[in-house]
Amino acid sequence: MAETAELQHLRRAFWRGIRDGRATVAAAKQAGVSQARGFRWFRECGGVSPVELSEPKGRYLSLPEREEIACALERGEGVRAIARGLDRDAGTISREIRRNRPPGRPYRAVPAQAAAEQRARRPKRHKLAHLPLRDHVQAWLEDKWSPQAIAARLRLDFGDDEAMQVSHETIYRSLFIQGRGELSRELTKHLRTGRALRKPRKRVDGRSDPDRRIPDKISIRERPGDADDRAVPGHWEGDFLMGKNNRSAVGTLVERSTRFTILLHLPGPHDLLAFHDAVVAAMGGLPAELRRSLAWDQGLEMRNHKQISIAADLPIYFCDPHSPWQRGTNENTNGLLRQYLPKGTDLSVHSPADLAAIAASLNGRPRKVLGWLKPDEVIGPLLSGHQSTGVATAP
Repeated sequence: MAETAELQHLRRAFWRGIRDGRATVAAAKQAGVSQARGFRWFRECGGVSPVELSEPKGRYLSLPEREEIACALERGEGVRAIARGLDRDAGTISREIRRNRPPGRPYRAVPAQAAAEQRARRPKRHKLAHLPLRDHVQAWLEDKWSPQAIAARLRLDFGDDEAMQVSHETIYRSLFIQGRGELSRELTKHLRTGRALRKPRKRVDGRSDPDRRIPDKISIRERPGDADDRAVPGHWEGDFLMGKNNRSAVGTLVERSTRFTILLHLPGPHDLLAFHDAVVAAMGGLPAELRRSLAWDQGLEMRNHKQISIAADLPIYFCDPHSPWQRGTNENTNGLLRQYLPKGTDLSVHSPADLAAIAASLNGRPRKVLGWLKPDEVIGPLLSGHQSTGVATAP
């Protein structure tokens, strides 16, 4: 049954609150609906707004409005002037002209109206109903690619085939909104978050700064400038991924320029000798031009940083306490790795071969920051036959 105009108004107010970062309860209160209704709306739509958030002003352009656009264009008026005259958004007018003005010919209201009506006819075949496209999207989702990476790689691989292209938002909506599309909601377990709902981001308060007692540490502020602008490869960031109850760990090393990742197989999070040997093995297997610096947090595993620096011929710099943004590349990569190594699990069950397969999978995923190339495609020419397995163990 169709919703009343009043209920649609309340729904828009609720979703505007969600868009602005409010919790579901607060958004429902702002819209003047019950908490139960707000939660139901959120769950039913997978956290994705199913309505336009602006109040409609006759949602679609009418024929008289299109006639006004045609006359204004003949008078030489610009898009913003036309938008002001019609009390419409300038983007709406710009899209209308771009869609409905034939190349080399003037905009005409009646043909534009006919074209708009043709596009508005329903039902439309869903993009992901195209089997070859759906098969590609499903396979890449199962390989833990993000929807944005999938959409970009489709444009690279099928640039001349419109039927084989789909936006990342369409993929998300097909996953999140029940009955929306052709993808099973079970595929959401392969997303980075593993959630079947889209949730707004939350801010996290800072915490106190304890003294980590690492002697003679060198601040990240003294790291060479070419590390900050990623001008040359060879600057790394490192951290631990912790397992259940902090009783197991995997070390992660990420190169800032290429995003290439190496995993350190460790017998335990508190075995400093094994950690020392694993870092030296990982870094020592690289050519000198890829060993320019390593940035780490102030974890106590780096108490022997001087010995590691000498053995690996690698300068080590330390971030400020509780400043993970100073190792942003590593933090982002650790988030991706949680798809393979979930929080609250025992990481000691993963063998070096398991970690090698995980590193290979991650290094084989296209990345937006690399122009949708893969890290192993970018770093490959730089390795020159040196270690490139993506995993290191303590000897």
